[in-house]
Amino acid sequence: MLNKLRPEANKITNQIGSKININPNIITITGFLISLFACVLYANNYIIPGAIFIIISGGFDMLDGAIARSQQRKSPFGGFLDSVCDRFSDGVIIIGILYSGYIDPILACLAIMGSFTVSYTRSRAENAGINCTVGIAERAERLLIIVIGSFISALTGSHLILYITIVILTVLSYITVLQRMYYTWANLEPKQVEEIFNEK
Repeated sequence: MLNKLRPEANKITNQIGSKININPNIITITGFLISLFACVLYANNYIIPGAIFIIISGGFDMLDGAIARSQQRKSPFGGFLDSVCDRFSDGVIIIGILYSGYIDPILACLAIMGSFTVSYTRSRAENAGINCTVGIAERAERLLIIVIGSFISALTGSHLILYITIVILTVLSYITVLQRMYYTWANLEPKQVEEIFNEK
């Protein structure tokens, strides 16, 4: 959903990235460390500070790509590192919320598995030649949901709000997985038929 805003956002971040002479991989790792700190904050019941550091981590996640694009420093390893750090970041944030007691272990496991599978379906689709960026809840949307839910939960003093937030996040993650599975199937089938005829 937020992908529609990505071209305009990239214009801004690319201008910023062009002026920062730092290896983008360092930015990637820094972003992960910030999300790890967000995990610690959530685990110690500092919900709003945790949400703020999720936002900061997301900013670093945008910045590493901007530096790589604007300075022609994109590399296969950089993309690989970014993806791995994103998965760890997604996982530790949920673990921090779990440790604080706001959600139960089963919901945490479902949320983490859903988050990872959203990424995995895209990766597998791209291996098959499909640009699978569809879905209602990509990573940016999922982080935004956690941030909004965290602020509402802290301001209302209701831990139930954060629990419901993670339930919504989990449901939307699995909907996104199904959307990507269907999209990949729908786009692979014509290719497979075309390949059969081309072989003959």
